[in-house]
Amino acid sequence: MPTFLSRYATPLTTGLFLVSLISGIALFFHIGSQYFHGMHEWLSMILIVPFVLHIWRNWRAFLTYFKRPPMAIALALSLAGSAAFVYPALTQEGGRRGPPQFAVVEAVQQATITMAAPLFGHDGESLAAAL
Repeated sequence: MPTFLSRYATPLTTGLFLVSLISGIALFFHIGSQYFHGMHEWLSMILIVPFVLHIWRNWRAFLTYFKRPPMAIALALSLAGSAAFVYPALTQEGGRRGPPQFAVVEAVQQATITMAAPLFGHDGESLAAAL
């Protein structure tokens, strides 16, 4: 295992990180989403294995990072950045979360027949009769 670790942990981490980086940028800009979505998800999951091997191989050096302020600052900034996305979703009032289309469908489902009828070119009575 030590030979495998010394030869492949860092190169695999680097290679898979580059794949994750490029596919993530493509997904962000909606370029070739049908090609990159599955690749990004699965290869990012596989990236965990060489990452753990890399940490294992460099454990002592890794621990020294925690003795200096930059690691604490970087982790705090990462947590704050994550919280900026998570907090609004957690505090959102009612309704389904997700794409705007879901909100529209939910609003139509919650509406009375009279309120929803104009969306279908009817008045309340004719829509009720058609249903």
